[in-house]
Amino acid sequence: MKILVTGGAGFVGANICLNLNKKHSVYSLDNLSRKSSLINFKELQKHKIRNYKFDIFNFKKLNKLQKFDIIIDCCAEAAVEVSKKDLDKVFNTNLVGTFNLLKKAKKDKSKVIFVSSSRVNSINEINNFIKNRKNLKKIKIRKKINENFNTLKPKSFYGFTKFASEQMIEEFSYAFGLKYLINRCGVLSGPMQFGKQDQGFVSLWIWHHYQKKKLRYIGYGGTGNQLRDVLHIDDFVKLISLQINKFNKISNKTFCVGGSFKSYTSLQNLTNICEKITGNKIKFSKQNKTSIYDIPYFITDNNFIKKTYKWSPKKNILSIVKDTYKWLMNNKKELLKIQKR
Repeated sequence: MKILVTGGAGFVGANICLNLNKKHSVYSLDNLSRKSSLINFKELQKHKIRNYKFDIFNFKKLNKLQKFDIIIDCCAEAAVEVSKKDLDKVFNTNLVGTFNLLKKAKKDKSKVIFVSSSRVNSINEINNFIKNRKNLKKIKIRKKINENFNTLKPKSFYGFTKFASEQMIEEFSYAFGLKYLINRCGVLSGPMQFGKQDQGFVSLWIWHHYQKKKLRYIGYGGTGNQLRDVLHIDDFVKLISLQINKFNKISNKTFCVGGSFKSYTSLQNLTNICEKITGNKIKFSKQNKTSIYDIPYFITDNNFIKKTYKWSPKKNILSIVKDTYKWLMNNKKELLKIQKR
């Protein structure tokens, strides 16, 4: 099959490209605007994966591309806090970009796999899980979040664009017969993820420990007790492969996808793991004030996707940190050069 992966030089997209390229003809679409993406781009080149370099919201160029059997949409401006600072970029990439892909898929009768986010869920509803949020204590795991969880506002601009994209996909399916799958992903982490804030807190924590740089526990009294599940990118890529293989039988569904009980951590626990893996201890400061977009807790309910595909995460948070650290060390020379620019 011919498969187009948008955001193909990014963390998620590059991992998907390299895995699927073993059995399919895979193409990447990435504007390579992030300097760090050039490392992943070199890997794509090594495996002879062609990249189309232009913005996803440029429909004229997109529409001229060949037909694809499947389009996997990984392209997004993902950082929640950053998203409110550049609304034009967020809406053009996350919303207009997806709309353009849907028009392309409609014309060519392509199937679509959309990488959505757990951020489509209501922040207020999630906050209601925890009573004392000003000085957050160690959290007991309570409720897992499934596909029926409240998706009413507020979410964040990033979460809104992801949810609006989900709605567009469903409308295209209803009106034009588009075949689709939506994966609402929690935190994804692993190799090819850079230690920057907009790349996720796990790789950021590892990279800062390696460099012996200070970090902050932000919000909820600065306790570092926020709890999130984390999914290894390898587990997610295996799921994508399963979905492609069973697309003719299973389509037009939305799934919650995350580390769940197999892989979760607080920031305090992640700090302990990073200290053991890197051998370095670093200084931490505290910021009591909580961002309006922050959440204290998120554990994914994988029951629906487990029943559908007989899939579940295999790797825990320790494996994730070890694998990510190994990749960062193997690429540290280039990463340090990028950091200095």
